[in-house]
Amino acid sequence: MKVLMIKLGATGDVVRTTPLLRRLKGEVTWLTAAKNRCLVDGIAPNVTYYPWEERESVRKWKYDLIISLEDEIQIGAFISSLNYERIFGAALNPDTGEMRYSEDSRQWFDLSLISVHGREEADRLKLFNRRTYQEMIFEGLGLRFEGEEYLLPPASATGLHGDVAIAPVAGPVWPMKAWAYYQELQRELENKGFIVNVLPTRASLLEHLADVQGHRCLVSGDSLPMHLALGSGVPCVSTFNCTSPWEIYDYGIQVKLISPLLAQHFYQRAFDPAATRGISLDTVLDAVLKIV
Repeated sequence: MKVLMIKLGATGDVVRTTPLLRRLKGEVTWLTAAKNRCLVDGIAPNVTYYPWEERESVRKWKYDLIISLEDEIQIGAFISSLNYERIFGAALNPDTGEMRYSEDSRQWFDLSLISVHGREEADRLKLFNRRTYQEMIFEGLGLRFEGEEYLLPPASATGLHGDVAIAPVAGPVWPMKAWAYYQELQRELENKGFIVNVLPTRASLLEHLADVQGHRCLVSGDSLPMHLALGSGVPCVSTFNCTSPWEIYDYGIQVKLISPLLAQHFYQRAFDPAATRGISLDTVLDAVLKIV
């Protein structure tokens, strides 16, 4: 088979898509954002990477399967111009000019911004969904998810090591992912003699990966560092304030702490400080101490 995978971002979502590569046979071309190159390029012998900016380079082949995991109209329009036998995921409806998705991908896309049910119902379905991202994507492709691990490249050593890594940063899209008590957690752990590092900003994602791997435990929200920890076998304590904890496969090394206010703030992109305080300091501290 010749497969085209289209998953541009966010980077954490790219990482959690890599288990598919363990099951896809034949040649896989992955079209993703340029910033993800170091995480995708060369991670498997049958995978070839192209940045979105060089998407014209992938036009020269005919594909047995296109796996389209993005829902933007620009991406859908590009897909509609390609030569392929089957598509799984989102594509442009030439009659309406709107994005649609294949029937076999509805388990995932029914929960998305382009859901046929509309945004409000999609968010409700997402809140009550108890299947992981991998389970839904694998099943739609006719596969059975059996705990296949992430694929990650070798890290670039930074020398940062410790007991607990803290990743407190929440991006602008989901500001309520931030937890309110990271500083207090760091102080409590250091008072108990543990080495705690707040993960710094790095020039390279491979350095960021090394920082995560240099610790016995990661504390973060639903974020890229969480996925890097899950892919590296690093136990993690993860807070969920406004996004789905059930879509994340824990690989037996993750403690999910779910805010009692989750339903109130579920998939809301505004900022309410109450959402960041729903999980107590003691709850996170106890979870970390059980690991370290």
